[in-house]
Amino acid sequence: MPKYLTEPAHTHGNIAKTGILLINLGTPDAPTKPALRTYLKEFLSDPRVVEIPRAIWWLILNGVILNIRPKKSAAKYASIWTSEGSPLRFHTEKQAKLLKGWLGERIKSPLVVEYAMRYGNPSVADAMDRLGGQGCDRILALPMYPQYAASSTATAFDAVYRILLAKRNQPALRTVRHYHDDPGYIAALAANVRDYWMRNGRPEMLVMSFHGVPRYSLDKGDPYHCECQKTARLLAEALGLAKEQYRVTFQSRFGRAEWIKPYTAATLEELGRVHTKRVDVVCPGFVSDCLETLQEIAMEVKQEFLTAGGGDFHYIPALNERPEWIAALGELALANLNGWVSPQWDGAQAVQHAESSHALAIAAGASA
Repeated sequence: MPKYLTEPAHTHGNIAKTGILLINLGTPDAPTKPALRTYLKEFLSDPRVVEIPRAIWWLILNGVILNIRPKKSAAKYASIWTSEGSPLRFHTEKQAKLLKGWLGERIKSPLVVEYAMRYGNPSVADAMDRLGGQGCDRILALPMYPQYAASSTATAFDAVYRILLAKRNQPALRTVRHYHDDPGYIAALAANVRDYWMRNGRPEMLVMSFHGVPRYSLDKGDPYHCECQKTARLLAEALGLAKEQYRVTFQSRFGRAEWIKPYTAATLEELGRVHTKRVDVVCPGFVSDCLETLQEIAMEVKQEFLTAGGGDFHYIPALNERPEWIAALGELALANLNGWVSPQWDGAQAVQHAESSHALAIAAGASA
């Protein structure tokens, strides 16, 4: 078996292209038990996601979890599935198209934008193949996670690096580690909340719910918790909120280990017990609506709040395709593409240079 992947034949005088790869977490192909089993096996087999000794975890995963959880998860996905399919996938796809359009109005350099799912389809490997097939020799990997975590951002980079390990002709690579305090991102979040409040009034309490991670990850040096807290503080400042007007919580706990606190579900139950008249929940760490926002928050947590005695519950949708978010994403990309793209790029001149380079290579004895 060859060590490296087969590469297209090298040719002289090609016009270099730059690629942007947006990477989101992932989604099953369908809201069915078989599809969920495939998806969960890939997701939960990642050692960055579950840091339990491999032999022990293999027995738990294959002997228990994959025989029980797929059916339950499939029902949850079915409750949010749309005619366009998985919300996470179609929102990410639309964001990629809008980003390409936004950048296309500002730069002339050849640019390709693709998206991938870290788990599921379209895979990172397929997206990297598409970028390579379109002649991209420079790639910016941009995970759709504003706050860095080893279990999300790092594993997205792992997938890209793993592909490069198998490539003979590697592209230049840049990565975006985080943007939890990026002014454009914060401004987009604030505009999203303000617009919702203008249409629906203001709550007694705003809960900012972030995806949770195990407590041990914080103890081992993962910056995720701190970055979530900074995002929340900056968003609260942008909205003019006092400390008693908002809470920062963490959702999506899995397993029996302690996760970073306070937990979203427990907080909403507490707010319900004291008969809070209205609570709004926003999820700043999710730039696209998905299972964790549409089902866990807008359905499960809402019911817990109401059952405990709370009044009105409002979920504020994720950024999705908001123009302010696409602009922030575009500015973030441009800041990391410095020197690779230009608004002054001259297509005719580039073609002339490529043809000249090709002719000189042939004259020097090159085969193509």
